[in-house]
Amino acid sequence: MKIIMLGAPGAGKGTQAKMIAAKYEIPHISTGDIFRANIKNGTELGKKAKSYMDQGLLVPDELTCDLVVDRISQDDCAKGYILDGFPRTIPQAEALDRALEARGEKMDYAIDVDVADEVIVNRMGGRRCCVNCGMTYHVEFNAPKTEDVCDSCGEKLILRDDDKPETVQKRLNVYHEQTQPLIDFYSGKGILKSVDGTMDMNDVFAAIVKITEG
Repeated sequence: MKIIMLGAPGAGKGTQAKMIAAKYEIPHISTGDIFRANIKNGTELGKKAKSYMDQGLLVPDELTCDLVVDRISQDDCAKGYILDGFPRTIPQAEALDRALEARGEKMDYAIDVDVADEVIVNRMGGRRCCVNCGMTYHVEFNAPKTEDVCDSCGEKLILRDDDKPETVQKRLNVYHEQTQPLIDFYSGKGILKSVDGTMDMNDVFAAIVKITEG
């Protein structure tokens, strides 16, 4: 099962992707996680990615396309995978289609987790991230056991620059301009499915499972 997760930054698609990956025992491939690992390790790619992410801009295609195709070629993707954060633009989607076609494969579903902008701005402002292990929390919906301390490794939690309201709105503007056309792209291919992302996360998950097992 090959799934693309769509939705604005903060819509909760990453959380859903993890839950689907666990249920079907397939890899959750997040370009965000790859970028964060590179940023933490201070690689050249990480420095480039950070300069864009700190401004609320999308990381350019050339830094992502080859990386993703290489990842889905690995053995653990034989039963399928979930792409989270890629593709972000029509050219990326077309490049992915070409790469899959060359392998005799195609995507099964593009699932759009639909949430209004104002809900996202409020949600993201409550997110906290562990600078050490990358675990994410939310002060309202998924609070750590101890305020501002990571449950997993005990390090301090922070509000990332790209979760601050002004940066979130900029990211949403970029999303609507560059990424939302993917909704039409995958709708035209007949694989787009939409779920209401404002529901409880377990209800969102149930709605996605109903689609994949429908």
